[in-house]
Amino acid sequence: MAAVDSFELLYKEIARSCNSCVETLAVVGALYTASKAVILVRDCYSFVRVHFLPRLMPSTRLGRRFGEWAVIYGASEAIGKAYAEELARQGICIILISQEGASVSDTAKAISETHRVDTMVLVADFSQGHAACKPVKDALRDKDIGFLVNCVDDSLRNSPNFTGLSEDLLWDVINRNIAATTLMTRLVLPGMVERRRGAVVNISSGACYRPSPSKAALSASTAYLDNFSRALHHEYGRQGVFVQSLVPFQVAPHGASAGGWLIPQSDVYARHAISTLGISHRTTGYWPHTLQVHRSVLI
Repeated sequence: MAAVDSFELLYKEIARSCNSCVETLAVVGALYTASKAVILVRDCYSFVRVHFLPRLMPSTRLGRRFGEWAVIYGASEAIGKAYAEELARQGICIILISQEGASVSDTAKAISETHRVDTMVLVADFSQGHAACKPVKDALRDKDIGFLVNCVDDSLRNSPNFTGLSEDLLWDVINRNIAATTLMTRLVLPGMVERRRGAVVNISSGACYRPSPSKAALSASTAYLDNFSRALHHEYGRQGVFVQSLVPFQVAPHGASAGGWLIPQSDVYARHAISTLGISHRTTGYWPHTLQVHRSVLI
């Protein structure tokens, strides 16, 4: 009988302990669910604030907010060209910089005739190092540069394995994507800081956070642009300069058959991306692309 009484007491004690644990776990579960709900609401709000509200309620003229001239390095790329055209559509004068002036001269002429803004074409071969900076610096002197847009050279997207790339091509990629972006920013940024306004936009690629085979050089180049932008934001954000890292996924050239809403044409992407200026410092620039990215990576 004593053994039975002891078992009943032991059972009651265990049940009492289990009830206490269940209540504790229930509280923990409720807190976890609440925290996830708060994060979901916050992410939904950020998503709408970045990608939809600016398009529903356009801000003041970009020229008044940032400056009257835009410098576009990489206008031969589909995204760079579309970005230049969208800025021109909003009344911004355009300066196109390329290693070969002939490749963007038609673009400059078309932009000027269509949008009635001033355009310039500058030739700068950054493989020459510091020597390429002087003509650019002279041309930009006394101009209200409100935008600097650096667009990554996307020619390596379909490249062979890393060892299949020639040394000359690798040097060219480094000069076009890393050296040129750094030097162009160094040329333009002091004036923006002095005027306490301006926007630096570095357009790279989603390859910066999703490395893949046969794209080592491209991934490294885009990662540099992304981290360079984020560091500049922390350094100059409080001095009136808005620095943005755009990391889009695949974008089709204007006029090409796009691959659905996930692969927009360049002009569609540019309209979406420019609407995020002054709002998000790091974004894909296009809401369907953002849906492809984990919430902790980008908005």
